[in-house]
Amino acid sequence: MDIIGLIPSFGSLLYTVAAFVIALSIIVAVHEYGHYIVGRWSGIHAEVFSIGFGPVLFSRVDRRGTRWQVAALPLGGYVKFLGDSDAASGRDGAALSGMDAATQRHTMHGAPLWARAATVAAGPVFNFVMSILVFAGFFLVQGVATDQPVVGQLTPLPSEAQGLRQGDRILAIEGQDTPDYTRFYAVTETLTPAPSVEYLVQRDGQQLRVEGPFPLPPLVGAVQPQSAASSVDMQPGDVVLSIDGTPVHAFSELRARVAATEGAPLLLEVWRNGEVFDLALAPRRMDMPTAAGGFETRWLIGITGGPAFSPETRRPGAFEAMGQGAQQTWFIARTSLSGLWHMVTGAISSCNLRGPIGIAETSGAAAAQGIGAFIWFIAVLSTAVGLLNLFPIPVLDGGHLVFHAWEAVTGRPPSERALRILMTAGLALLLTLMVFALTNDIFCP
Repeated sequence: MDIIGLIPSFGSLLYTVAAFVIALSIIVAVHEYGHYIVGRWSGIHAEVFSIGFGPVLFSRVDRRGTRWQVAALPLGGYVKFLGDSDAASGRDGAALSGMDAATQRHTMHGAPLWARAATVAAGPVFNFVMSILVFAGFFLVQGVATDQPVVGQLTPLPSEAQGLRQGDRILAIEGQDTPDYTRFYAVTETLTPAPSVEYLVQRDGQQLRVEGPFPLPPLVGAVQPQSAASSVDMQPGDVVLSIDGTPVHAFSELRARVAATEGAPLLLEVWRNGEVFDLALAPRRMDMPTAAGGFETRWLIGITGGPAFSPETRRPGAFEAMGQGAQQTWFIARTSLSGLWHMVTGAISSCNLRGPIGIAETSGAAAAQGIGAFIWFIAVLSTAVGLLNLFPIPVLDGGHLVFHAWEAVTGRPPSERALRILMTAGLALLLTLMVFALTNDIFCP
C-alpha cells in the first residue's frame, strides 16, 4: 500500500472534519446558549451546559452551580436543567418528588408555562438571530450597491475593449437607457453576446461613448461547494473563453450551452490572470429554487456569474443591514421548507436531503474558499438548524412547543404515558430521517 500517496487525502479528510466540527460547535453553542440564558432569566436553573456528548474532556462549575463542559463526541450538545432526567428534558420524578414548591419553581417541569415555552423556543430563535447578525455584518462590511449603475472597480478580463473607468455612471448600453440596476440587467438580457458593447457614460460631468466588455461576461463570480466546477478547481475570477471550441462572450451563452448538454462532458477554455488552460467537466443535474417559490431541474456546473465591474457601493445603516440580514435568513428558511415539500411530493429528487457526510464535505469546501465563505456557510447552516428544531417532532424543540400548546389549551400537560410514547415515536422518526440522509450521502451522486 502506498502510504505516502494517502497523505494528501488524509489531510483533506482532517481539514473537512475540522471545518465541520468548528461549524457545528458554533451553531450548537449558540442554540444551547439560547436555552440556557432564557431559562436563567425565567428562573430555571441549568445544571449542565454541554457541547458534545460522551466522555467529558473539560469542565468547570460556575458560581451559579452550572457545569460547563466539552465532551468527546462533537455532534451536538444540550442543557440539562434541574429536575431533568436526561439531555432531552425528561422528567426526573424521584428528584422532583423530594423538592419543595420553591425549589420546583426552578426546574423545567415546575416553572410556569410561559417560562418553559420561552426557554424551549429560545434555542431556534438564537440560531435565527445569529444568522441575521452574520448576514447583516456582511452587508455592513461589503456595502450594498447604489441605486444607479456606477462602476466601482473594474474586473480583470481578457477583453481588450476596456473603455470603462472607475466612477463612470452608465447611462445607456447600445443605445438603451439604464437608469437603475433593474433596467441595467433587463437591457443586458436583450443584447446579442459580443466581445464588446458601446456604453454611454457620465464621467467628470461629461457624457462619453466608450467601448467596453459585455456587461455580464462568462465570468465566474462564485463557485458552489461540491459542484462540478469545484471538482476541477475553478475559481472566482476565471473567465470561460470557449466551450468545446466554440467561443462564448456572455454568461447567458455559457448557461445555455451547459443546460443543453444534459450532462455530457464539456471542455472549457479558461482564462485566469493572463493564462489560458483547458478544464474538462460534466454538468450535474440539480434542483434549483425559482423566483415563484417552486423548483426547476437544470443541468449546472455550479458557478454563478458576475458583472464586468463591481458596482459602486454605499454603507447601509445598522437597521437597513439588519433588515437585509432578516430577508436573507427568511429566504433560506422559505427555500428550505419549499425544497422539503417538493421532496415529499416527489417533485424533486430526495437526494437533495443530505446528512452529516454531505454537510461535512460542504463545510470543508466552504472553508477552503476562505474565511468569509466559511462564516457565510455557518450562518446558512444556523438557519437550517433553527428551522429543523422547530419541526413538531417530539424530542425536538418544536415537539416540546406542541406539548406546551396542548397544555395551554387543555389546562394540563400530556400524561407521562403519552409523553413516553410520543418521545419514542419522535426519536424513531428522527433516527429514520438521519439514516435516510446518510444513505443519500453515500449513494446519491
